Amino acid sequence: MANTIYDYIQAGSFTCDCGKTHSSTLKELIVEKGALNRIPQLVKEYGGHKVFVLSDMNTRAAAGAAVCDLLQKSGIPFSCYTFHQEHLEPDELAVGAAVMHFDPTCDLILGVGSGVINDIGKILANLTGKTYMIAATAPSMDGYASATSSMARSGLKVSLNSCCPAVIIGDLDVLCAAPVKMLQSGLGDMVAKYVSICEWRIANLLIGEEYCPTIAQMVRDAVHKCVTNADGLMRREPEAVAAVMEGLVITGIAMSYAGMSRPASGMEHYFSHIWDMRGLAFGTAVDTHGIQCGIGTLMGIRTYEQIRKLTPNKEKALAYVNAFDAEAWNDTLRQFLGGGAEAMIQNERKEGKYDKAKHAARLDLIIEKWEDILQIIDQEIPALDFVLNALIAVDAPTLPSEIGIRDEEVRGAFLTAKDIRDKYVGTRLLWDLGCLEEVADQLFGK
Repeated sequence: MANTIYDYIQAGSFTCDCGKTHSSTLKELIVEKGALNRIPQLVKEYGGHKVFVLSDMNTRAAAGAAVCDLLQKSGIPFSCYTFHQEHLEPDELAVGAAVMHFDPTCDLILGVGSGVINDIGKILANLTGKTYMIAATAPSMDGYASATSSMARSGLKVSLNSCCPAVIIGDLDVLCAAPVKMLQSGLGDMVAKYVSICEWRIANLLIGEEYCPTIAQMVRDAVHKCVTNADGLMRREPEAVAAVMEGLVITGIAMSYAGMSRPASGMEHYFSHIWDMRGLAFGTAVDTHGIQCGIGTLMGIRTYEQIRKLTPNKEKALAYVNAFDAEAWNDTLRQFLGGGAEAMIQNERKEGKYDKAKHAARLDLIIEKWEDILQIIDQEIPALDFVLNALIAVDAPTLPSEIGIRDEEVRGAFLTAKDIRDKYVGTRLLWDLGCLEEVADQLFGK
């Protein structure tokens, strides 16, 4: 069985002990000094005759202009589109602009950037059927190798099917020069996997969601390598930066293998999504995805510390759910999230997680499997100080207040995160136990 990221990529696909064949369409990952210089040859190897280069103002300065210069010197025709927004949102407007500026005579799309540019580039490639490559400008998020794009659609954060790049180019000269915030973001997105793997296993236990131990171990190993190299990030050591970049790509591949985002995101990501949605609706404070996920991970660890202390009480949980007023809750969602709440409300009408009969069946299983749940938490969730110290080592924010998130937005995100998507996460477990507000009071006050 392959055991490095390059082995996984070279294998392309493999039959796993879980009984499934896992595959990814990523063909090459190049993380080395001077990797941009390989772009002209890569374009030729992948059948490109004319390249559409997609960037924003920051990523054009970081690497986009150099890429265009390399293409020009190599005699490869290209067209460029650079977003000029100071803060580019991954939404309908941005995708529409990319589509409208796309040069249909181009047969290969080359994104130059990180999260938002990559998400838009993957959607554009999926829509046009063109080969896609990404020249990374920062080791800041785990979506490089995933076949989905994290977008804001009608104010709701959603994960849309797009495509996986054929090639990811990580020039260490560029990556090591990335803004400190981008390095902090990459580590924040990686430590989030502690919570996501824990919740994946709990979902497998309680609702039968498919789980693959091999994929989970891939992610665990990548996180361990990133955390043990965290000190070197602030010194911009190439080995430390490469560890984070490769770890982020591994988790993207893991999502492709699993066919879903479970290996890489859970409750901690939903806190971030909620803050993003409020930013879109009300102009409240937001920060980078990875920094928010790092803070969300610490919140998630504290949540599981509280869950460890609980003893399921069937009568209490049934009374809580019988008293739950779904319509009143929907009004709370609308007030807290604005227009984005409507899509969440419609999704719940299809999902039925608040259905009382379904809850009663889940509750019986939770009580039966409680010791197994506690064992999973003990195995997967590290000590708070371990993750806290890793984030402190890169001077990353560790409290919501440090990035302008107010107390009521912290508590609100905790209460509403379970409604983002039909994914069983820690706050849904607390709702099933009838303890959601009780734990919110303990963690964040009333």
